[in-house]
Amino acid sequence: MSNKNTVIRSLHDLGAAAWFGGSLMGAVGVNGASTAVPDPRNRAQVAAAGWAKWAPVNAVAIGAHLIGGAGILLANRGRARHQEGVTANTNVKIAVTGAALAATAYSGVLGAKTTEAQDHSVDSATEPSKGTPREAAEAQKQLKYLQWALPVLTGTIVVLGAQQGEQQRPAEILSGIAGKFASRARN
Repeated sequence: MSNKNTVIRSLHDLGAAAWFGGSLMGAVGVNGASTAVPDPRNRAQVAAAGWAKWAPVNAVAIGAHLIGGAGILLANRGRARHQEGVTANTNVKIAVTGAALAATAYSGVLGAKTTEAQDHSVDSATEPSKGTPREAAEAQKQLKYLQWALPVLTGTIVVLGAQQGEQQRPAEILSGIAGKFASRARN
């Protein structure tokens, strides 16, 4: 295998960037813009339509990120095992990615529940009004917080990826491997 992993790194990074950017734009743009819809009975429907348009692109972005991440892990499995700091970063990044996947899936479930609010008034995509059906209102209340959790989680993935890039500098590799061997020798 080549020492250059441009394709898998690009899949990983572009996928994470689109996942992050889409979640942030959705919270600010799609959900935020729902308040500009003049008829409060159409606000949930307009937001749901925006998210439905984004969902296939988001799925491709997430898939690209996961394929790229698996490829990077495979290509760097020795470093992940033997360089101090890389194992911890990798484990944290896997956990955060799992949490982001779960949050993404759950937000889709909640978003589907908000469609019950169609033909009923809502204040915004994430704010029910007095006339919003109970199940849709509960979903909106959860989405109010989840819409911000997604950019935080996916932004963390981007930052951890940047940290992994820094860990590939020659000086970092040498000191990381030395630190790992010293740690093993003490145990």
